This record gives sequence, structure tokens and C-alpha cells, in this order.
Amino acid sequence: MAMSAAHVLVIAGSDSSGGAGLARDIETISALGMKTCLAVTAVTVQTHEAVERIDLCPSELVEAQISAALSANPVAAIKIGMLGSRKTVTRVAAVLRAHADIPIVLDPVIASSSGRALLAEDAIETMRESLMPLCSLVTPNLPELALLAGEEETESEARRHEQAGRLLGGGVRALLAKGGHAEGNRAVDTLFQANKPPLRFEGPRLPGTMRGTGCMLASAIAASLARGDTLETSVRTAKTYLSERWRTG
Repeated sequence: MAMSAAHVLVIAGSDSSGGAGLARDIETISALGMKTCLAVTAVTVQTHEAVERIDLCPSELVEAQISAALSANPVAAIKIGMLGSRKTVTRVAAVLRAHADIPIVLDPVIASSSGRALLAEDAIETMRESLMPLCSLVTPNLPELALLAGEEETESEARRHEQAGRLLGGGVRALLAKGGHAEGNRAVDTLFQANKPPLRFEGPRLPGTMRGTGCMLASAIAASLARGDTLETSVRTAKTYLSERWRTG
């Protein structure tokens, strides 16, 4: 695929195993024909089974990287992953507030698939109030949706809709609730947008497991938005990419 001159700025942490984080982001964005520039928020020591060490980058260093990337490249979309601390969330929100014309996709990385906390507890409220309203789309999984809404995780679809509605009422523009943690043979992601009916993206639950799917999905959406696609088209493109990537291993 020919590479576009436009860039997707990725603000995220590294994963030494290559199974998630920046490695997945760059791989995905490149596969969709876009270039990448980076702001590294954390260096982690990981295997495919566990997170062994996390070293967070200083928040002022993260801010400086973002400013440099934005000044050096024609950034057409921004993808945010792991932020780690309240200070970093605050600094990222502050610098991005001056770039409201660029679509932003936030994957609110709160914990690793092995259960290790990747976002400080005191950062969740700051993320919800300061950063999420700046974003074009937030892509929580179901446990993250509940945490961001300040509630317990639920198996009730109606309750999940209420949780999403609470976040939309707090200023979030759009939210894609990922159904990978739910039960059943069908996997359902639901796109919530203010003043629009929820839109379901449903497909068969694929066998096996793959790390970094949240990173890949958010990065693919950001790459599609960078090409000028609508939000709904971008979600469909990302879902198709992720399904094909899952099948090929």
C-alpha cells in the first residue's frame, strides 16, 4: 500500500515482547498506509504472559515529545494509549487542547491483559474530565467502561448503555464499547454518539487469543480518520482489519 504523507501521532508505551503498545500501533498504522510519529509515555518489560516492570516517562518529557512531533510532521490524527499517571494525563490534555482540529482516538489503557495496573487510580477522574471530552472517540473495553463511569462491571446490556450515556452526558463525543470481555458466540462492539442511536458492530467470536487487539483497533480507527473517512467508516475499516489480522496470526 502506498504511504500517505500525513502522519498519525501515537502517544503510548512500549512493550518489549512486541505484543502490544507502540509495536502494534506502528504495525497497524503502516498496514493502512499511514506514517507514524511518536511520544513515548512508558518503557515496560513484558513477556506475553506478564508485565514485569514499568518505568513511566516524566510528564514534561511526554509533553515535549508531543509538541515536537506536531511541529515536525503533518499530523492528521492522534492515537492515545497508555498514559500511566495523572500528571501525564493532565499534560497531554493541555497540549492537545490547542489542536482541536485533529481527530483523537483514546484507548483508555487502565490494566494489562494479565491484570497489572497501567494507569494510576487517581488518574481516572482526570482522564474522564480533562482528556476524554477532547477526543473524537474513546474505545474502552467493558471493564474500562464501568470504571470510567464509576460503576461496577455488569453483564446487563441495558446497564452498559446507561454507563455509556453517563459518559456522553459528561462531554464525551463518541464511545466504542468493545465487547470482547462479554460471553457468547457473538462479539458485539457498540458505537455510542450523542443524539444518535447506538450502532452495533457484530460478528462471530473468533477462537484463540491475541494480545494488543485494543491497540490495533484504536490505531486502525485513527489511521482511517487520518485518511478522511467518517467515524462509522473508520470503525468498520478497523474491525475488518482486526478480523483479518486475527485470522492470519
